[in-house]
Amino acid sequence: MRALTVRQPWAWAIFHAGKDVEYRSWRNRHTIGTIAIHVSGNADPIDELPRNVRRPEKEALVHGAIIGVVDVVKVVERSRSRWFSGPLGWVLKNPRRLRDPIPCTGRLGLWKMTSRIERRLEAQLGRRGRNPQK
Repeated sequence: MRALTVRQPWAWAIFHAGKDVEYRSWRNRHTIGTIAIHVSGNADPIDELPRNVRRPEKEALVHGAIIGVVDVVKVVERSRSRWFSGPLGWVLKNPRRLRDPIPCTGRLGLWKMTSRIERRLEAQLGRRGRNPQK
């Protein structure tokens, strides 16, 4: 399975605030399907979240770990979602949050997890966390 590193509070918003589009300027052949969400060590200001979105407590924001998986169902150039800021939006469905975040170092782009991390992820999510097409 591949993972995408996302800064806070955006990663939090995928699992807690209905963030249904992830802004990216690129796509590749691995974009569509189930991916793990890894949280960067860096963060953006919580004030950058859209208006009328519940704000997380700073202490609740995990960093440097995989916090769940989500299905990327398509890549769009336009969207009515308040989370879209273009030029491309990865449309997210079915977020599954981990009970226990898995600490690890992220990378740029869409990266392949080690088999050890993947086993830990599957132990928490079981088969429901995986994309049946992969």
